Amino acid sequence: MSVDDAPDDDGDGDGAPRQSYNFAPGYHGIVYRADVPDWGAGPRRQQTNTSNNTTSEEHMDGKSQDDTPGTRPTSYKLQSMKWGLIPFWTKRNPDYGSMMKTINCRDDSLAQSGGMWTSMKARKRCIVIAQGFYEWLKKDGGREKIPHFVKRKDGKLMCFAGLWDVVQYENDDRKLYTYTIITTDSNKQLNFLHDRMPVILDNGSEDVRTWLDPKRHEWSKELQALLKPFDGELDVYPVSKDVGKVGNNSPNFIIPVDSKENKSNIANFFAKGGNTKKSPVKQQPQVEVKKEEGFTTETETDTKVTHKTEAGIKREASDELVDERPPLKKVPAAFKSETSNKLSSPQKGGRQKISATSNGTKSPAKAKQPGTQKITKFFANSS
Repeated sequence: MSVDDAPDDDGDGDGAPRQSYNFAPGYHGIVYRADVPDWGAGPRRQQTNTSNNTTSEEHMDGKSQDDTPGTRPTSYKLQSMKWGLIPFWTKRNPDYGSMMKTINCRDDSLAQSGGMWTSMKARKRCIVIAQGFYEWLKKDGGREKIPHFVKRKDGKLMCFAGLWDVVQYENDDRKLYTYTIITTDSNKQLNFLHDRMPVILDNGSEDVRTWLDPKRHEWSKELQALLKPFDGELDVYPVSKDVGKVGNNSPNFIIPVDSKENKSNIANFFAKGGNTKKSPVKQQPQVEVKKEEGFTTETETDTKVTHKTEAGIKREASDELVDERPPLKKVPAAFKSETSNKLSSPQKGGRQKISATSNGTKSPAKAKQPGTQKITKFFANSS
């Protein structure tokens, strides 16, 4: 369908449309509607304020009373509006809780006569454009909520049936355009997820033309019949729980949790870890260990490794090794216990070695206590 007017793509300010992967109530989104005056389609008339049963006129937008859809060609436009409908008779800016009550409108409430939707459903119908929507699957009695993203299987944009209105608060010259999305019973694909879903119309279809037709300014059974579950194919899949926090925004929010494209999701990381197909293990280069007294290398008795090493060879102490090496800080576990006496022999030049484990004199013989062991044997076990 044609578009005769649209907001700027790079617009800014409070009323600019917001592009987000986590679109929340109160944001400004793109709405497609017939280009009609602020009072809506059809001739201007008195409107009843349902809040206090008084009669007042709807807001003028600078167009003359004769400038109605019946006297000029029908045109359509894209417009930025705030999600959460505020009726035209509202005098003050409502709180967030009140606005949340009008983000959606049930189709069965439109089938009844009277109510707050009376003027909107007959004269102010629109299409809300989106890529898809989120719905939460409740588990364990509602204690766990798993977000799911829903989109058309053919990849086309979704066209939600909606209603719009414009309000001007007391002592304020500005006008605020707002909208609501109409919901109906879920189709078979979404029954497991929720019992309600938005009314989805096909872009360019006769249903869309009928819904937006400004010449239809009285509610009818034909219009009511358009509000039905979507009969096309949908894609439905779980997504990141980060979408549940207002303010978060990421293109990963509309990518399946288990998708290979969703690299930033930790669930996908663990999913890859569980893959049964193992990639070949790269051999690490062998590191040559400098064998110095005072430090023992790891043996092969406790830990299995995939590459060979020389660290498991048992070394025997020799007299030459003791004579040529500097004093030891720790006695190697692989040495025999008798080496402690050899380490106390004087160095060349007559100077005596200082040892941390021996002072060169024999200790008096002590009876072994049950459960005791040499300190060197303890460290050997721990290594």
